[in-house]
Amino acid sequence: MVTTKDKTDTKRLPMMPIRDVVIFPFMMTPFVVGRESSVRALEEALLGDKKIFLATQHDASIDEPRPDEIYSVGTVANIVQSLKQPDGNIKVLVEGVERGKIISVSEEEGYFRAVVKTTSYKVEQGPQLESLTSRVTTLFEQYVKLSQNLNYETMIAAIRVDDPGKLADTVGANLQLTIEEKQELLEIFDPVDRLTRVADLLDIEIEKLNVDRTIQGRVKRQMERAQKEYYLNEKIKAIQKELGRGEKSEYDELKKKIDAAGMTKDAHEKATAELKRLEGMPPMSAESTVSRNYLDWLLAVPWKKRTKEIRDLHYARRVLEGDHYGLEKIKERILEFLSVRRLVQNPKGSILCFVGPPGVGKTSLGMSIAKATGRKFVRLSLGGVRDEAEIRGHRRTYIGALPGQLIQMMKKAGTKNPVVMLDEVDKMSMDFRGDPSAALLEVLDPEQNYMFMDHYLDVEYDLSQVFFIATANVLHTIPPALQDRMEVIRLSGYTELEKLEIAKRFLVAKQRKDTGVTEEQVEFTDPGLQSLIQSYTREAGVRNLEREVGNLCRKVARKVVDAQSPVSDEPVPESAQGAEVIEEETQPEEQAAPEATGKKTKKKAKKEEAPLIPIEKIVITPEKVSELLGPAKFRDLDVEKNNEIGATTGLAWTEVGGSILTTEAAVMEGRGKMMTTGKLGDVMQESAQAAMSYVRSRAQYLGLPKDFYRHLDIHVHVPEGAIPKDGPSAGITIATSICSSLTGIPVRGDIAMTGEITVRGRVLPIGGLKEKLLAAHRQGIFEVVLPKDNEKDLADIPENIRKEMKLHFATSMDEVLKVALEREIVALPLAPAATATDLVARPDENLTH
Repeated sequence: MVTTKDKTDTKRLPMMPIRDVVIFPFMMTPFVVGRESSVRALEEALLGDKKIFLATQHDASIDEPRPDEIYSVGTVANIVQSLKQPDGNIKVLVEGVERGKIISVSEEEGYFRAVVKTTSYKVEQGPQLESLTSRVTTLFEQYVKLSQNLNYETMIAAIRVDDPGKLADTVGANLQLTIEEKQELLEIFDPVDRLTRVADLLDIEIEKLNVDRTIQGRVKRQMERAQKEYYLNEKIKAIQKELGRGEKSEYDELKKKIDAAGMTKDAHEKATAELKRLEGMPPMSAESTVSRNYLDWLLAVPWKKRTKEIRDLHYARRVLEGDHYGLEKIKERILEFLSVRRLVQNPKGSILCFVGPPGVGKTSLGMSIAKATGRKFVRLSLGGVRDEAEIRGHRRTYIGALPGQLIQMMKKAGTKNPVVMLDEVDKMSMDFRGDPSAALLEVLDPEQNYMFMDHYLDVEYDLSQVFFIATANVLHTIPPALQDRMEVIRLSGYTELEKLEIAKRFLVAKQRKDTGVTEEQVEFTDPGLQSLIQSYTREAGVRNLEREVGNLCRKVARKVVDAQSPVSDEPVPESAQGAEVIEEETQPEEQAAPEATGKKTKKKAKKEEAPLIPIEKIVITPEKVSELLGPAKFRDLDVEKNNEIGATTGLAWTEVGGSILTTEAAVMEGRGKMMTTGKLGDVMQESAQAAMSYVRSRAQYLGLPKDFYRHLDIHVHVPEGAIPKDGPSAGITIATSICSSLTGIPVRGDIAMTGEITVRGRVLPIGGLKEKLLAAHRQGIFEVVLPKDNEKDLADIPENIRKEMKLHFATSMDEVLKVALEREIVALPLAPAATATDLVARPDENLTH
């Protein structure tokens, strides 16, 4: 196989530098000419024999390359067609003729002209050349079959040539090579050497295509259920994996976050394993999204970040005193907690439960605790929660699964030692989805919550440093096991004096701010606030009191604006369709104010409203309260304090505090039946039965015939019949009403009572003493009969209440009757002839006489 130079020639031709393309001989190539120098070279060639020298420039980004920035070997080409476009560019079609090497380059009239040396070679045919040609042809056929960019029939027809040089150029021009590789191939003048180089390049490219096909097969197996859009991402990933590189940037970042998160050993291992699974998943698959969300949650939960706790008792006392009036027991408990935190290095988290009627400040007290201790505060409302998954979360097998509310609150707090308020813990319920109160057993147990297991995270999480505060209105709806895990602190209702102080210190200032009125426009007097408390509210807390104060402030605001507003003669629009719409200008929080950045900003001029002219200050007195709010909503009970037969004032406990409960009893001819009305519960009806048994057993003491009940019907009624009532503490009240009706002795109207009764007449202790005494005090009743065993509970009663009230402590029903009835019963033997007619006919006469 011998190659000899056949002919050498030198030509002087216009030269055009070209970008991003290498033109081979025998190839038809279209491109667009736009540079001024290239356009002039093209025009010069068109004026001559339409021959032009095309050479590729080294750097395609250079608009006007110098001769040394152009490859020295190019292609002499014929201009087959040219078309000038409207934008001034020229679209040309050229056909390569032969290789040429630049001898010299000169610039003429704004374009390059090159002296080019061309050489033709003569190749002798032989077995080696035939073998090489056959090999290149076979390899190119394989390449065309593997490649998806070439038409098989066209390419096979193009390579059916005898000239080895033309075969090499045709194949080389259709290979997917870089510009540098094609230029290297163009610079090989010897046809045999060029054909050999093409054979080597074909081997490499076929191997690449085989690898690409292998990768495609692997990707297809991984994407059986994936969509076609994932193909490109998977292909890139598979190529990088085949080359020994991976898509490491994002995963490396996740790995660094996992290492820096401070997770427990178990959580770290779980996160690392999940990250490895994520790396092997298709990025756009559903499983990848679930895995990534799981890692995001693991990283979002605080593992080691905690707030620095404030343990200054004086500061905590100032915060608590500034935010709340009264509540001394609760404040002392909080200060005790802080004292323990100061003495013990790693104390366990406290779990408190504030129980009390609405409006007494349970939730705001939790916020004050967080403020006093310097912790973050988050609130979790449990009212109406009936699914265990709300606490523990859903397992990741479910679509849209999320961690439980506790983990979400920890993420929101951002620290591992926040104050978490479990609001309305008594309002939880249960159904077929589980019992959320059972899930709280682990959360609120200091011996267990250091390894709390959320179903979604599926790793142990430490809640032992969290300060849990639960709130409830009642305790009986909270399971006993859950109560046992909490330190219950009761918040009873406020006294009138406490309400007055709270209104003066907090409520008035807050409502002034909310309604826009000032101290110069409205002044609240103590008698005016007392009138609000006594005549317009009946509550244990101060929520309705705040509402009424706000109502007064709004009415004052209306008077202030009405006094300043001129009368308008503008017609009233028929509808709001023509209302003017204005856009409120807001400044993002992240954006600094103009003063801070030093930049001046133009503000749209606004029409300023005329300032309000000061008016005479409105003083809130009792008379002004009646004028603004109308008649009193609650009447004074002084008119009901007359001594009456069968009517006894009892004290009751409700979820909103204490209240007054009048009990009535009436005697009539009958056959010994006893009726109870007023929507009484089972326990209260049993108390009525016990009271009746006591009366029957003490008939002689009461001056009654032993068989008096055979000829009488007794009706016990508790007014406000639409309201359900239950409980044992009305026992002595019912017994007193029955005794009064049977003996005809009126019950004192200025005394109230509460206590459970037995059939032997013993008086047993009751609960809710503070709320009941506060209710009596609010209603103006200052004498109360209580069980003797409740005397120890007086420590919880405010001192001013104890001083103003006269309390009688009784151990038996006989002692109650001595205090409650208008006059004492004298027990004398009764004539057996006494009948029911005598009892009914003489209700005001003491039958013992």
